Amino acid sequence: MTRVIMHGCNGKMGQTITGLAAADEEIEIVAGVDTCDEGKNAYPVFQKIADCDVQADAVIDFSAAPAVDGLIDYCVEKKIPCVLCTTGLTEEQLAKVKKASAEVAVLKSANMSLGINMLLKLLKDAAAILAPAGFDIEIVEKHHNLKLDAPSGTAIALADSINEELDNSYRYVYDRSQQRQKRTRQEIGISAVRGGTIVGDHDVIFAGADEVVTFSHRAYSKAVFGKGAIQAAKFLAGKPAGMYDMSDVING
Repeated sequence: MTRVIMHGCNGKMGQTITGLAAADEEIEIVAGVDTCDEGKNAYPVFQKIADCDVQADAVIDFSAAPAVDGLIDYCVEKKIPCVLCTTGLTEEQLAKVKKASAEVAVLKSANMSLGINMLLKLLKDAAAILAPAGFDIEIVEKHHNLKLDAPSGTAIALADSINEELDNSYRYVYDRSQQRQKRTRQEIGISAVRGGTIVGDHDVIFAGADEVVTFSHRAYSKAVFGKGAIQAAKFLAGKPAGMYDMSDVING
């Protein structure tokens, strides 16, 4: 049995994971952390992670970027592995996470779904073939109207996967409205759409002369992310210090 602290337990993802964990005999949420406790959880809820005194094997984080600093400090102090899913982190926070991974196991992923993590691999093959052939690369991501950060962490991860295959020679362009010039060849355009209740759509477009190749992923519920986070927590419990990602979970 893997005992988990749910950081951001009363958010949509926190409640999704709470429901999934209740039906999973191999995992138990023993405590939650959120700014307000509405009394709807079967486990104790703390306003701050620093106040949590419940023993656990891992933390699953789906919170907000400002809360991540305290979370990382807590995990390092308690030596509790952390599944870090919050996006929109600053460069300073990313550096802090990397430093923390020298002392505790951290699994960081912008997207916990199996499909997205398979797509990250497929895009490397596509980039190796299509980019040298002159195909332009654009990413369009769509999310619900309550999402705070843009572009999504998943869109950046998709771009990073492509760029790694291309020796990091491409730059990212997020806004073309302030410049009147032709598109350069070595750039990846990233566009964000916010509206309605879209869970998460990502299209990666390779546009060449007279042909277009598009890779698409559609998430129809938050459960796909919750299931991945639970599998990640099971995997990470008891692991030595280091930086992990979903590919480690997939490959066992």
